[in-house]
Amino acid sequence: MRIKEGDHVKSMARAIAGLVLIAALFNSPLAQANTLVATSPIAGSTLKAGPSAVTITTELPLIDEGNDIIVTDPTGKRVDTGILTVLGTEAVAEMKPLVTSGIYTVTYMLLAEADLPLEGSFTFNYSAIVLSTPTPTATAAPEPITSTPAQPTGSNFATNLFVIFLLGLSVLVLIGMGAYARKIFKER
Repeated sequence: MRIKEGDHVKSMARAIAGLVLIAALFNSPLAQANTLVATSPIAGSTLKAGPSAVTITTELPLIDEGNDIIVTDPTGKRVDTGILTVLGTEAVAEMKPLVTSGIYTVTYMLLAEADLPLEGSFTFNYSAIVLSTPTPTATAAPEPITSTPAQPTGSNFATNLFVIFLLGLSVLVLIGMGAYARKIFKER
């Protein structure tokens, strides 16, 4: 059987479409999902001195604009200065001096090149040091605050599995295209 000129063009178009589809899958945001690496102060920690800045470190480098970090006190009042500096994989938000003891919430939205926004929040406890003269009144000893630092959640297992799947799929497509090309050249 002889291959017509139109059939050859159609088969080449299908092969190119397949290659474009595979390239699009490799460039998908799922293959490069940004994750939280570290925070300062550490999520869930208790501080005796207020931080001068909040730093969030990510796996992928951040773009310079569009990022946001908001720090609020226990009453919901914003306590960061609004100045945010991006240094590679770190976003640093400057802080106003903290005066109120309690749980502070850090809410963030960070952007990396060709990736979905990394959004989330974490908290830390600020326990202000009160300078007062001791009084002789009997008071119950306060119970120590025990907190387990919250570890950033996220796993690269799913991302790694997805990339391995795509790599295997690309090898199968490559083998299939080689076999198809051999068939076309044999029939000529």
